[in-house]
Amino acid sequence: MNSKTKGILCIVTAAFCFAFMSLCVRLAGDLPSMQKILFRNLLAFFIVGLVRKPEKLEIHKGDLKFLFLRSICGTVGIVCNFYAIDHLVLSDANMLNKLSPFFTIIFSYFLLKERLTLFQGIAVVVAFMGALFIIKPTGNMTDPAALIGMLGGAGAGAAYSFVRVLGKRGVNGKLIVMFFSAFTCVFALPFLIGHFAPMKWWQVAAMIAAGFGGAGGQIFVTKAYFYAPAKEISVFDYSQIMFSALMGFLVLGQKPDMLSLCGYVIICTTAVCMYFYNKNRRTL
Repeated sequence: MNSKTKGILCIVTAAFCFAFMSLCVRLAGDLPSMQKILFRNLLAFFIVGLVRKPEKLEIHKGDLKFLFLRSICGTVGIVCNFYAIDHLVLSDANMLNKLSPFFTIIFSYFLLKERLTLFQGIAVVVAFMGALFIIKPTGNMTDPAALIGMLGGAGAGAAYSFVRVLGKRGVNGKLIVMFFSAFTCVFALPFLIGHFAPMKWWQVAAMIAAGFGGAGGQIFVTKAYFYAPAKEISVFDYSQIMFSALMGFLVLGQKPDMLSLCGYVIICTTAVCMYFYNKNRRTL
């Protein structure tokens, strides 16, 4: 299995984990966004620390600034995304969050000089159109929360680009995830002083499950951008929408309509075309 195929498998696995995390966060009910963020990332920090055997994690000269940049951008992404979910129609918030692959490609172009072919650019746009079929945004983008949601997509895209930078520098993926998780916890903690909401047992259980999902997503998305450039695998990030739809149907009883089914077909077809396009380029 070559590195590009590994990257695709990792990003699809990450999409599943993040979809599961979103479901669990929703099942946790009406808790403060910062409390959910703290709970999720605190668990992720310890889970990632335990999933492998103890190892020496070293930060070499020049790595620290990229770790901070990745963490700052990732924190902006998650905070803005949670804020958008709390203040916008959910479909609008999801659409804005799905702008992250576009921003990833843009930032990768400037940071890593990764060129984008016309076919790859069209494929990402077509996949985004498929996402619009599924999430069906209302078009009410004048709310300031919408701009915050768009900033969240930019933050996530920039964060994934810095993951790629760190991967090229040989930084341990476990270190990247743990550094980001710790950074986000430190950021969220001051907001909960005097505002911590008591949690019932089922909310605790849901947030623990969300922590596992978030940790899994961070681990696999970090691996994905270690293995392959953003322009070749970011399109597969849209599989998260299909996983979310399936989980919503099985757990929440939500049924996709015909437009959503059209979106699934568009995304799957685009993903298959992208895979064979990249495969044929390697053999030329």
